Amino acid sequence: MDISQEIKKLKKLPGFAEQVGMILIHNGTVRAWSRKREGLVKKLKVKPNYHLIEKLIQQYEQKPGIFKIIVNAREGEFLPGDDLLFIIVAGDIREHVKPVLSELLDEIKSKAMDKTEVIKN
Repeated sequence: MDISQEIKKLKKLPGFAEQVGMILIHNGTVRAWSRKREGLVKKLKVKPNYHLIEKLIQQYEQKPGIFKIIVNAREGEFLPGDDLLFIIVAGDIREHVKPVLSELLDEIKSKAMDKTEVIKN
């Protein structure tokens, strides 16, 4: 995903200028170390649940002040440093946008992303 291009497209949507005062972005990457297991990560296998992600987007776009949410979750095998998950939340004010990004990120990571770490020997 090219974040700059996504923002350009977002700004062209009807109502953007009237309704958006903040855009927050999450760019999740593969870490070289594991939270759960001892050792360094060689690669990460990821399978997103795209149907659930779409349901979560629809749910969170109904929150007060939220104009648009864009999520790009990548599937496959990735190396440390590779991009995995992009989330863009556009809305009116930070009191609305910040919690939505945080809550949506936590829900996607805990419920809609199946990840398997391959640890270096």
